[in-house]
Amino acid sequence: MTLRQWLQLFFNELLEVKRVSTNTLQSYNTDLNHFVTELENQSIVDPQQLRSAHLQAYLNELRSNGRSPATLNRKIVSIRQFCKYMTIQRALPYDPALQLESAKLEKKRPLVLSQSEMDKLLELPNLSDEYGLRDRAMIELLYASGLRVSELIALDLGHVRLEMGFLLCMGSGGKERMVPIGSQSALWVSKYIHGARGLLLNKDEHEDALFVNHLGLRLTRQGFWKTMKKYGKLLGVDLSPHTLRHTFASHLLDNGADIRAVQEMLGHVAPSTTQLYQKAPKLKIKEVYERNHPRARTSMTQSSVKEGDHEDELQKNNSHRLR
Repeated sequence: MTLRQWLQLFFNELLEVKRVSTNTLQSYNTDLNHFVTELENQSIVDPQQLRSAHLQAYLNELRSNGRSPATLNRKIVSIRQFCKYMTIQRALPYDPALQLESAKLEKKRPLVLSQSEMDKLLELPNLSDEYGLRDRAMIELLYASGLRVSELIALDLGHVRLEMGFLLCMGSGGKERMVPIGSQSALWVSKYIHGARGLLLNKDEHEDALFVNHLGLRLTRQGFWKTMKKYGKLLGVDLSPHTLRHTFASHLLDNGADIRAVQEMLGHVAPSTTQLYQKAPKLKIKEVYERNHPRARTSMTQSSVKEGDHEDELQKNNSHRLR
């Protein structure tokens, strides 16, 4: 079989056996179809022809075209999984992707909106129509909960407990978690449910999705993305799908929230992921010392006392000499 035929079998494996999400399958599809097409352009159509040098040359070409380290790593993961599958199926005599090294990522703090920018963003939706009310509720809920966009659009009406101030979401890897939401968020989601949502449903009461589009169907990731790009343009900021998630985490940590609690709310497995949202502490050494060292706060007083005693002693000595 050709590489193209093995690729189709691999996609079937992902969909039917591993049951990956639609977004994950789409990423594999984009990455691997491009990979196989590039190999075919070099007349490499049989898995037996595939060598480690071909993989490295493909990635080097992507680097020279300015692909980011994050994009390269995503493609490397896709290629590794495809080669591993073909090796297990004995289409390859050995795994040519074993020697691939991940691109080094620069760890930098994600884009975060300031408090004033966040306030302006919340005021942008036009509340005179159902779309604006829906958008205000979505933005409020994302900022209040830190959900991923995929988690937001997957919410059903039954997942939100407004009166109790929390929601239930299915996170990465199928892990379920409860996330608290504030009173302001609950208020706007309630306004949307009892007003705009009914208008958007077009009289179809069978849709369970919390947030729906103009067709009365569950809002898609692409639909949310277009909405955020529109508001980002008005705000003058290049909003990404996760900007509000980043802002949620950063504002909590900046205001003294425990990092483990934020980690749990975000659904992060490793604390190091959550630590990216922490600002580098700007500490003044002298202030820290004086605030924390047991003798720092009394040193000046003791020094003053000693200096005063010394002056008194000098005066006494001078007095004796005059006599």
